[in-house]
Amino acid sequence: MTSVQNVEVEKVGRESSKTTPDLIVTEEPLEIRLGYGSEEARDQMTLAVTMRTPSHDEELCLGFLFSEGVIDSMKEVLSVKYCDDLGTVENHENVMRVELSPSVSLDPDQFNRNFYTTSSCGVCGKAAIEAINVSCTPLPKDSIQIEQSLIFDLPQKLREAQEVFRHTGGLHASAIFDLEGNLKAHREDVGRHNALDKLIGHFLVAGYEQLKNSILLLSGRISFELVQKAVRAGIPVIAAVGAPSSLAVELAKDFGVTLIGFLGEKKFNIYNAKQRILN
Repeated sequence: MTSVQNVEVEKVGRESSKTTPDLIVTEEPLEIRLGYGSEEARDQMTLAVTMRTPSHDEELCLGFLFSEGVIDSMKEVLSVKYCDDLGTVENHENVMRVELSPSVSLDPDQFNRNFYTTSSCGVCGKAAIEAINVSCTPLPKDSIQIEQSLIFDLPQKLREAQEVFRHTGGLHASAIFDLEGNLKAHREDVGRHNALDKLIGHFLVAGYEQLKNSILLLSGRISFELVQKAVRAGIPVIAAVGAPSSLAVELAKDFGVTLIGFLGEKKFNIYNAKQRILN
């Protein structure tokens, strides 16, 4: 399964039209299953179904589990793989099972909200908001300082790296930059929360301590669940080309995150913790 698909479209102008081949982004469901329990008595549960762009599915699963507080490190994961016993290749590539270590204590009843997510909205609901204070802690005080001129350059660096977006125009992106403005990694997906989970999953495998001195760039708006995921990963600075929601600003203030919105070539807004940005 690929991230893009070929289609024929009718391109219509004021004076003429023509049929031509085009590329569109792929959107498919991914079911995330958990294997858990003692070595002698393993259980399975479906934790979530998300609409995603197929790619980096292992990272997506790991990032989702980490950002939702199911796991705290890779030491708690035995394996992540597609299910092999579903009959068709299509089903095989749309279901992943994460085997948790027997040391992980998991109570299925603790997941008292529906983990179904869509490509337009992350995990929502009152229970999600209440759970943030349980799974996240305020960022430690730091001496991070970033030149504001560096911030202005980030969107263009991300655009240059977005290969799938360049072909389809239909994807969100999340990117991690170091404090000197170097792009360290980025991920694209039809769902903005999926793109960030993939990115967090990547660094979880590589060693997410790196994220404590980093800048997260989002290609769209800033919603509360994206701030929550960033806080959980220890990211101190979030910048986005779009606007933040009221809950996103509230969370940034509660947890000490520098929050930047409406990032363009000539201006941006700082909603919290402006001391990290140097004039």
